[in-house]
Amino acid sequence: MTLKVVVTDYEYENLEPEREVFEPLGIELIPAQCHTEREVIEAAKDAHGLISQYAPITRNVIENLPHCKVISRYGIGVDTIDVKAASDRGIIVGNVPDYCIDEVSDHALALLLTGARKIIPLHQAIQKGKWDYKIGVPIYRLRGLVLGLVGFGRIPQQVARKAQAFGLRVIAYDPFIPGGVAESFEVKLVQLDELCAQSDFISVHAPLLASTRGMIGEEQFRRMKKGAIIVNTARGPIIQEEALIRALQERTISGACLDVVEQEPIDESNPLLSMDNVILTPHISWYSEESQNELKRKTAQNVARVLIGERPDYIVNPIQ
Repeated sequence: MTLKVVVTDYEYENLEPEREVFEPLGIELIPAQCHTEREVIEAAKDAHGLISQYAPITRNVIENLPHCKVISRYGIGVDTIDVKAASDRGIIVGNVPDYCIDEVSDHALALLLTGARKIIPLHQAIQKGKWDYKIGVPIYRLRGLVLGLVGFGRIPQQVARKAQAFGLRVIAYDPFIPGGVAESFEVKLVQLDELCAQSDFISVHAPLLASTRGMIGEEQFRRMKKGAIIVNTARGPIIQEEALIRALQERTISGACLDVVEQEPIDESNPLLSMDNVILTPHISWYSEESQNELKRKTAQNVARVLIGERPDYIVNPIQ
């Protein structure tokens, strides 16, 4: 019997790193481009393993995959996969939690610095023939300002270290991180309301869960400093976008630097596109040539190890 692995969807130019993992093991790799449950079920009904990027891997999909033993996602978050449904069927779910720590932490700091130093409006003014530093007024010294991190896992831990090199004082909110871990990074753990009130910059790094969806909304924006800038390189729905738009329009906060939004690609009618206090990038914080190759290889290795009877390196739902 030939083992089959279906890639439900992907944005990459090729699947060579995956093939290099599967071919020596005699595992057949079947690429697809699925966008709906029905398309996933049709493409993967005979699959022994799945690799997915954005396709919906719902309970309905999972219950129609009779041979599937493992689902591995390109990425850290697994919000596109019904993990409980997979566990109920004895299917292992894998991810790659360590492939882009430097890239995302670098991107978060790049967005923060770009917003704080008002690089975009200054550049645009020069393009229009205006050479005047006063277009950027006011800009404040970073040293001594406060960066609040929402979440304190691997990526925000690196953000903290890099931010401290600029003289920023770092605080964090994460109810699942022991205080000793934060102390080892010279970071103080606080409650979310306190973080919102104290921070000059807020950088979001929480996973998208039922408990974190919409966790930053009207109440949190009201607590923020008028000059605060919020950065999001995690998941768009963690921030209530309507509340964010109102806060930006009313200048309740100073700006937003977003690599992620609620709907991706962003809708052309979204007010964020026309705001002069918003910086947008297209969910690219994870990317470098090195991180992309590492992600693809490790995602495939998760699947391959399960199919040959071994334990994968990265398991979201440990199954006995």
